[in-house]
Amino acid sequence: MKSIIQKSRGCYFCGTTKNLEEHHIFFGNPGRRISEKNGFKVYLCDQCHRIRESSPHRNRKNDLMLKELCQKEYEKTHTREEFMELVGRNYL
Repeated sequence: MKSIIQKSRGCYFCGTTKNLEEHHIFFGNPGRRISEKNGFKVYLCDQCHRIRESSPHRNRKNDLMLKELCQKEYEKTHTREEFMELVGRNYL
């Protein structure tokens, strides 16, 4: 499934179209599977995904920002209860 957040394919943070990787907003098990099934992901270049200090894997603030954004987008068509049933937590 495509991202529910991103409409175009480019790094969500810097905009480049080179070296893109999928970032599953809820990672680990079962988070990755839930993210894949529901479009809880964004495209990030390798630098913004894993290497830079601002990477959501290295920066809790950016990790939470993406989780909040994902929940807001999901709740445009679903209830908060449905979101919490999927991921087990409210980020808003």
